[in-house]
Amino acid sequence: MQIDAHIFTFLFLTSGFVAVRTGDIPLFLKKCHRSDPNLNECIKQSIELLKPYLRSGIPALQIPPCEPLRIPQIEISQSSGPIFIESTYTDIEVQGGINFILKNFNMDMDNERITLELYFPRLEMNAHYNIEGKIMMLPIKGNGLAQANFTDIDVVAIIQGNHYQDQKTGEVHYRFTDLHLDFDVKQANIHLDNLFNGNTVLANATNLFLNDNWNDVKVKIKPVLEKTISGTIKTISDKIYSKFSLDTILPP
Repeated sequence: MQIDAHIFTFLFLTSGFVAVRTGDIPLFLKKCHRSDPNLNECIKQSIELLKPYLRSGIPALQIPPCEPLRIPQIEISQSSGPIFIESTYTDIEVQGGINFILKNFNMDMDNERITLELYFPRLEMNAHYNIEGKIMMLPIKGNGLAQANFTDIDVVAIIQGNHYQDQKTGEVHYRFTDLHLDFDVKQANIHLDNLFNGNTVLANATNLFLNDNWNDVKVKIKPVLEKTISGTIKTISDKIYSKFSLDTILPP
């Protein structure tokens, strides 16, 4: 039940690529200056220019090919409330993320805060899974192929950061201090192969339960997903910000 691959990629790149400098960051990105009174609109235009390049990836920004986006492994552990599961997803492929729509973007330089809203019409996922536990009192156990389609996905992210000076170079860099993420998936269709060692009766009942009760399931599993996504974004983004100074990413 992973919907986060393209979401964290998008959040990472929108917070880290918004300006360029010859020889450091690809020149096809629109150059934005933090003193520009129309900074937010400039960044939105730069994001639109970036879209065609996401399919094959952008090595200079350490952004992998995004169509499909491949992720080696994600683990989710939920051990409280009505959902108690240990699950691992490997060889994950997600398609549809490059079709995102940026609904709103705001960079507050004074308070070092980024707020953005985006919409994904549809995400398709394939992965190998291993899961054991209970979902709303229903036992679930199995390993095999997971397939899922998610539609009408709204994401709101508030990214808080601060500046620091690199003691070796003297350059000023940016880093995340907090990331609040909220997303809503209106519809989902999930199918887990080989549940209960191939017992088709139990497997069909479980898959039907997951889809019929998606709204209840997502409410329970949402906090752990948001925490997992936020941690991943922060780890990746901190690596990029340590590589590029603030004046490189967003010149005066």
